Amino acid sequence: MTKRQDGKETRQKLLNAACEVFAQKGFHAAKVADICKLAGANMAAVNYYFRDKASLYVETWRYVVSRFDEDVHSTLEKGSPAQRLRQYIGVLLKNYAEKGAAGHFSRLYMMELVNPTGLIQDVWHELIEPKRKRLHDIIGGIIGPEADREAVLLCEMSIINQCRVMATVNPDDLEYFLEQPLSSELLERLAHHISVFSLAGIKAVGNNLE
Repeated sequence: MTKRQDGKETRQKLLNAACEVFAQKGFHAAKVADICKLAGANMAAVNYYFRDKASLYVETWRYVVSRFDEDVHSTLEKGSPAQRLRQYIGVLLKNYAEKGAAGHFSRLYMMELVNPTGLIQDVWHELIEPKRKRLHDIIGGIIGPEADREAVLLCEMSIINQCRVMATVNPDDLEYFLEQPLSSELLERLAHHISVFSLAGIKAVGNNLE
């Protein structure tokens, strides 16, 4: 039992260290030796638990994505479609803006955009598809029975890109555009604005489909 528990802890430490190193340096510049040093593990442990650097990278993505929006999906079954949309946007924006452990996703994502690896396309689709379906259901519930697939997808793109600004725009530039320092209170107001803006837009899309 002790050996099994030690093995789980070692694997977890390697994943946590990989999150830090891959998010900071990207896949190509990251070194397995740096990950092992941070985790307090040896190189053989990476080979044992993950086979190689590429497999560790893929598993890191699985781990980070699962943590990124777990708060979203714990609350999405409650309330009306409009209330669920507000919950979704609030947590999504918070996670994109997060600089701690939850912020690993945003940094990994940006590293992958800047220097694609070709390693995570399949797993990325596998991981996000169930989560996308939940957002699609929310949007479809707001539009109504006349909602068609393209309308839902375009609304999804609009919502996600409004939230993604937290990950893709330099914080100093955001403060310049918003004319005030970024704070938790400002993030709450921004989340509220995006929710109101998106809800009105989705309803307008629905009206145009009638």
